[in-house]
Amino acid sequence: MAKMKTLDEAMLLLQRIHGLVEMYAMAIKRGQPGGPLLQNLRRTFPTLSENLKGQFGMISDQVMAVNLSTSRGASEAVRIRTLREGVAQIKQALEIAVTTVKDRHAVAEESRAEDRADDPG
Repeated sequence: MAKMKTLDEAMLLLQRIHGLVEMYAMAIKRGQPGGPLLQNLRRTFPTLSENLKGQFGMISDQVMAVNLSTSRGASEAVRIRTLREGVAQIKQALEIAVTTVKDRHAVAEESRAEDRADDPG
């Protein structure tokens, strides 16, 4: 169940990142400086990546790819769209991982229950 704990923590951190992305988008829309929010995002993505690296390496790589894309020279609108799409992709990957882990855990539990039922003593 360590994998589920990792995924739950990753989902919480991703929600925080999503909030920062939306705050950044609103700041840009209002003409306010978005630099501090962007720096906060760039510091938060590696934390998420490190949390996932041990058990979910491909999702971790995806997180770092989104982080790298935020540092590319582009207009603010393109950067916001890239961030939103990247967060959505990461969320989808995490949800798939949660479903997969739950399915595998359920199969393992069923096989253990069958083994106990077959074992007379």
